[in-house]
Amino acid sequence: MSEAASKGVTLEEPFARRDQQREADFLGMYLFLASEIMLFGGVIALLFADRFRHPGAAEQAAARLNLMIGTANTVILLTSSLFVALAVAAARAGKARAVTGWLIGASLLGLAFLGLKGVEYAEDLAEGIRPILGRATPGALFINLYFTATALHAIHLTVGIGLMGWSAARVGRGRVKVPNQSIVIEMTGLYWHFVDVVWVFLFPFLYLPRH
Repeated sequence: MSEAASKGVTLEEPFARRDQQREADFLGMYLFLASEIMLFGGVIALLFADRFRHPGAAEQAAARLNLMIGTANTVILLTSSLFVALAVAAARAGKARAVTGWLIGASLLGLAFLGLKGVEYAEDLAEGIRPILGRATPGALFINLYFTATALHAIHLTVGIGLMGWSAARVGRGRVKVPNQSIVIEMTGLYWHFVDVVWVFLFPFLYLPRH
């Protein structure tokens, strides 16, 4: 690996070279994200199977969800991912203030997503859309999967917001110095992009199969 590619890492034991440490950091994050992909992959597989076995029921259930809020939240998350990508670029360039600003902006968009999701949940419950315990009909199964998938995603989103807030604070206080420690921002960015990609898959499965 070139010297430029290994920048952004402060060498620590037991590693002998910065490129070796950087590769280990990325490998660890990739393994963690792979385990998370298996979690969400299982939920998405169930949604696919439910749509395949009960297409009419899934379409009717999906039609009850708020497509406008789902679409708005998709735009919000895609924009937040752009902000995070800009934060990573700023970290590599050593622009600490820009890193902090972009991460705070992405965090605020994440909070906006959660706020809209809370409004949507309130609307769902008011309209009688809620999880069904015990044996569920095909339409109710779709709604159960909807709540399971979106609640899991919201938990991961909350963790991502916390990571970005922590990273922004560390950079702002000089605890994480860029570009020498830009790997911290890169790891945070990878996690946030994962959360974004999960939603990009959930959105069509949950909101678009409608009459």
